Amino acid sequence: MTAKSMEELTSLCKRRGFIYQTNEIYGGLQGLFDYGPLGVELKNNLKQAWWKSMVYDRDDVEGLDAAILTSPAVLKYSGHEETFSDPLVDCRSCNSRWRADHLEESKCPSCGSKDLTEPRPFNLMFKTNVGPIDDGTSFAYLRPETAQQTFTNFKNVLDSTSRSLPFGIAQMGKAFRNEVTPRNFIFRVREMELMELEFFVEPGTDEEWHQFWIKNRLEWWSKQGVPEKRLDLYDVPAKELAHYSKSTTDIMYKFPHGIEELEGIANRTDFDLGSHTKNQSDLSITAKVLKNSSSNAKLAIQDRETKRWVVPYVIEPAAGVDRGFLAVLNEAYTIQKLENGKERTVLSLKPHLSPIKAAVIPLKKNNEELVLAAKNLKKELQGLSLGRILLENSGNIGKSYRRHDEVGTPLCITVDFQTLEDQTVTIRNRDSMDQERVHLEEASPYLQEYLR
Repeated sequence: MTAKSMEELTSLCKRRGFIYQTNEIYGGLQGLFDYGPLGVELKNNLKQAWWKSMVYDRDDVEGLDAAILTSPAVLKYSGHEETFSDPLVDCRSCNSRWRADHLEESKCPSCGSKDLTEPRPFNLMFKTNVGPIDDGTSFAYLRPETAQQTFTNFKNVLDSTSRSLPFGIAQMGKAFRNEVTPRNFIFRVREMELMELEFFVEPGTDEEWHQFWIKNRLEWWSKQGVPEKRLDLYDVPAKELAHYSKSTTDIMYKFPHGIEELEGIANRTDFDLGSHTKNQSDLSITAKVLKNSSSNAKLAIQDRETKRWVVPYVIEPAAGVDRGFLAVLNEAYTIQKLENGKERTVLSLKPHLSPIKAAVIPLKKNNEELVLAAKNLKKELQGLSLGRILLENSGNIGKSYRRHDEVGTPLCITVDFQTLEDQTVTIRNRDSMDQERVHLEEASPYLQEYLR
């Protein structure tokens, strides 16, 4: 079961501390959100799962964390200055502005008027001044994607790691797009976080690798709680492809507001490395660039046996953390009817993604012995480095259980008066609501095994 509407998710996120509107006390900023105490944990867990699958579990991928501020030259030769835009229209009746390709029946969503201006390109990149003098001549862009900083570091990574094809460079980080109409909660925002892999392959093997990464990404999302049966593949038509793409397959998911892209897997050919390479005439480059880059780099790799220089093709699986967060949250959201006729809200998150791994609850909050025993157990479990362990000292065991069901805590461990007698505690399972009595010494291995 998933949420019936986006409002259900936004209400849960605000109420339980997952996501807040940025600068809400001043009316907020459209298209910008802050991740609260539980949201930052879930978000970090999702990123950690991606990083583990891309970097730690593979022997052919390196990591990178590059700067956000980007030289205009980089985004000039990448084609972003010229092509990274959306069609913008104005409503002459109410003066609102909209993306032309998002309008239904070419009418204004605010007032219904069809008296709209002709679409014109609106560049999505944010500029910021660099240095002490703001005269418009010294500026940088806030990067619209992490990919370009990966490409400009290609030679650095290659020289320092001695990699051979195929290999990849993974990067997570903030990106910024001045969306005309941010909408649908955290789905389309102006400040986002991306998870992008640039996987470099021999030309001619690119289509095979493209299919490999499509399959890989479907399997990964399934492990995060978004099963393949809930996903569809969309082969982007040639007329809709990005300027750098030979072919792109989008993984589509039914969000509360409709079916949209969750992740894109693009075959970028040698466009980017070729665009940033100075002397292209001596390399086998098919990049669609009008003139050579002004960089001083040769972004190519030399075959160790033939000694020939090759500009690799690039397969790019690229996903937004925020969209992933929304999909995972939506899939986990469940309202269950209980035998007594009441309902409970449950976030059936995969344990490795749960913001809180276990809650330790003393039965009575004012009993010093129970609270001390609970604190000691919490400290022991936290020392396992499995994630956040919470001491829930509310004094109401029923409300504590319901709260942790709603935020996705997989296990609640209750310290009661029997604990003081025989050193046992009650472990309650979020999904089944079954309770099991175990000895304190067994609590740590129990949690480790469950989260494994």
